[in-house]
Amino acid sequence: MTDGEACQRALRERLSRVRERVAAAAARSGRDQSAVRIVAVTKGHPHGVVGAALAEGLADLGENRVEELAEKASRFEGRGVRWHMIGHVQSRKAGGAGRHAALIHSVDSIRLAGKLSRLGEAEGRRVPVLVQVNTSGEAAKWGFPEAEALDGIAAVAGLGGLRVLGLMTMAPFTSDARTLRGTFQRTRLLLEAAAGMHGLEGRELSMGMSNDFEIAIEEGSTMVRLGTTLFGERPR
Repeated sequence: MTDGEACQRALRERLSRVRERVAAAAARSGRDQSAVRIVAVTKGHPHGVVGAALAEGLADLGENRVEELAEKASRFEGRGVRWHMIGHVQSRKAGGAGRHAALIHSVDSIRLAGKLSRLGEAEGRRVPVLVQVNTSGEAAKWGFPEAEALDGIAAVAGLGGLRVLGLMTMAPFTSDARTLRGTFQRTRLLLEAAAGMHGLEGRELSMGMSNDFEIAIEEGSTMVRLGTTLFGERPR
């Protein structure tokens, strides 16, 4: 068995277990598993992992760095990948993110939103984005603070070059289910409070990673960002 075949076999087995867990969590929240999209996080992994993901039907792939996103998007052009930018985007790199990502999850400031909007307007299109909110209260996390989030969402949604499709958050890295659940609940409640806001077009909730995605789904997540649980640890 070649390394590529071994990689794909391991992914197939992990993906089967993940899909079972997604289905069970969705059922607990009264939803079908089709309501939850898996964004397979290929950041830091070699091209063979991207190929294995595509072979297993994972077309939504997530990257954390604009440079790696651009390189992989070029390498796999024409393969039907929907690239997701899930990491913090520096304003000076907004153009690269806006051109290569089908969806930018991490719009965490008015400045970044403005740059992406101007890019969209210059190219005659609207850039699809999610507004990142900080509902964990952690100072190290990016995103609009919870107390300022509704004003931030309104400001971003009012920009003509963007399509604001929902919200994204990152929970603390903890095993405490109560803390995780509270973070995700507060994000869902923000989206509910913003419903009907001019320019907010979608109801997407990008919440949950490998260590907490089942709780996120129970709290309404529509997209889970999974790396380690699908691909194992990234090469050093």
